[in-house]
Amino acid sequence: MVKGSGFLDVKRARQLLARAEDALKYAYAPYSKFKVGCALLTGDGEIYTGCNIENASYGATNCAERTAIFKAVSEGHRNFVALAIAGNASHVLPCGICRQVIMEFCSDLEIITGRSDGDIKCFNIRELLPHAFTAQYIPGRDG
Repeated sequence: MVKGSGFLDVKRARQLLARAEDALKYAYAPYSKFKVGCALLTGDGEIYTGCNIENASYGATNCAERTAIFKAVSEGHRNFVALAIAGNASHVLPCGICRQVIMEFCSDLEIITGRSDGDIKCFNIRELLPHAFTAQYIPGRDG
């Protein structure tokens, strides 16, 4: 098992990280130069990749994690198992907005970070966002 992992074995985690590393080549990061790639594993075994896409109007920038999630959701997927993130740094973690988006779709998602040929760390999204805002806080909504 991968350290901290409850779902994937080391081989599968490395495969997912390799897909995230492949997505790095598509990143558009002319401002920060901080490129990120992501690979999202669905419950039925499909993998959706994404990269960060920056914009001169910084608020219009989209992170790799949200790119992958939105691609999967737009094609009908709602059940996710794991998300691998690769970037310039050895261990890249989701920003706050991405953590909130992840929590919206999967409150038990495994986050894998590192390099496919190196050190791997895993976290559950609840470790990274322990007090998330969820539907239970919206009046008239069931959580």
